[in-house]
Amino acid sequence: MRKLLTAIAVFAAAFLLIETAVTRKSAGQSGRFSRVNRNGVPDWKVDPEFADDVFTFVRIRYNSYSGWGRWATDYPDSDLNFSYRLQQLTSLKVDPQGKILELSDERLFDYPFIYLIEPGGLEFTHDEIEALRRYLLNGGFLMVDDFWGTWEWANFESEIKRVLPEYQIVEIPLDHPVFNTVYNIEEIVQVPNLGNAQRGRRTWEQDGVVPHVRGIFDEAGRLMVIINWNTDIGDAWEWAEHPYYPLKYSTYAIEITVNIIVYAMSH
Repeated sequence: MRKLLTAIAVFAAAFLLIETAVTRKSAGQSGRFSRVNRNGVPDWKVDPEFADDVFTFVRIRYNSYSGWGRWATDYPDSDLNFSYRLQQLTSLKVDPQGKILELSDERLFDYPFIYLIEPGGLEFTHDEIEALRRYLLNGGFLMVDDFWGTWEWANFESEIKRVLPEYQIVEIPLDHPVFNTVYNIEEIVQVPNLGNAQRGRRTWEQDGVVPHVRGIFDEAGRLMVIINWNTDIGDAWEWAEHPYYPLKYSTYAIEITVNIIVYAMSH
């Protein structure tokens, strides 16, 4: 069984590299993607008989003053591109559109995975705290991404402690199953913003030199929250098909998020 899983992972990794290279070549020949019709991301149909049995990528919209508009960073290309890759690389049936929800939306509990971006300046409202706490303690999973440095960490840590005050934030070791559920992640790659990635400049922002993947586990050891700090996973989803975007970053971003989602859906 281990040999079979290894073979599947190797095949999936090779397919991802080849398919991304082919798509980039096409993008380079035709110029930048149009801003209409999904911006060039392939579409697919969901079987209407199983419309409620698909994985949906849910982005969280928050409205705190200091975080106004940050929730939409990289949208919609990042969400569309990643959903396409998830549909392509796994056996999951995926909603091609995704959704944007606020934490206070009762529909939140229809979706087992949510994504929160740029939380370095957010301030949860009382209703958001109650809703997120109830969501996480009832089996929901939160992925956090794209915030940098000491100050933004301190702010996010303070806010998530308002949601889950009795749980500790810990570093997730590389031998944890989330790093090898589908792909074998051997190092935490710091994914920079587009400009730094293309120019080969420094990969960090502010004082966030070292990337981290941290988590919050419940009493049973279930991972409820995964925190990507000092890295920008969503930016790599957004630009994965650009012919001049470094393959190192897009490959890592797609592979680790496939792992995260498959892990979340199976635990």
